[in-house]
Amino acid sequence: MIYSAFAQVYDELMDPQIYDNWLKLVDTVTSKQKKKLLDLACGAGRLAVLLAKSGYQVTGADLSEEMLALAEARARKARVELELLQVNMTDLNELENFDVVTCGLDSLCYLADNEELLQTFREVAGHLNKDGIFIFDVLSPYQTDVIYPGYMYNYTTQEQAFLWESFAGEVPHSVIHDLTFFVADKKKLSYQRYEETHYERTYELDVYLELLAKAGFKRIEATADYGNREIDDKTTRFFFVCHKS
Repeated sequence: MIYSAFAQVYDELMDPQIYDNWLKLVDTVTSKQKKKLLDLACGAGRLAVLLAKSGYQVTGADLSEEMLALAEARARKARVELELLQVNMTDLNELENFDVVTCGLDSLCYLADNEELLQTFREVAGHLNKDGIFIFDVLSPYQTDVIYPGYMYNYTTQEQAFLWESFAGEVPHSVIHDLTFFVADKKKLSYQRYEETHYERTYELDVYLELLAKAGFKRIEATADYGNREIDDKTTRFFFVCHKS
């Protein structure tokens, strides 16, 4: 697999503390000893590698071939065993069962509607062992409706530049991200431009709770700040720990 400069630069911009916080959350709610874990929408494998190094038996799954190539390179460099699969999260039929499933960094917000979200919840529930745990996070409506519209972020170095602009989407609690990267090409003494548009959508907390219950999860805990705080009206991200009976 070959990964693009876009995927590599995007991965480099992510704050490592995010993955450390995620690892602490997973360790808090589950015993890692001999636990088979699926990191759904694993991206470039940062969390998957940390989990593998911490003692979990990890499988990473993602739709992007480019991100999986980055994850493979990261696992090889870290000298950890990491099975990697190209998978659409709405269809996990070819996967085995796991004790724990994680899905971080609002990956579920990239699903088109609540029907796809429910389908994904059902797929996860169907691939969890008895007493399995599903851990994920999503953007809150406060983040999509208040924080993101008009949001801008610029990051530049001598080798690259990153421009991020966000706009309100057309459906409730949705957002559009326009991402532009400029990466230095030293041979041509110029910059290569890469562009992507990302669409995200979230829902009120009650909608997530209802869909999770429909999917078969019996005990559902929803918090903020990686499980360290209760949700309030200015919470920017919901964290869920869902238990399958």
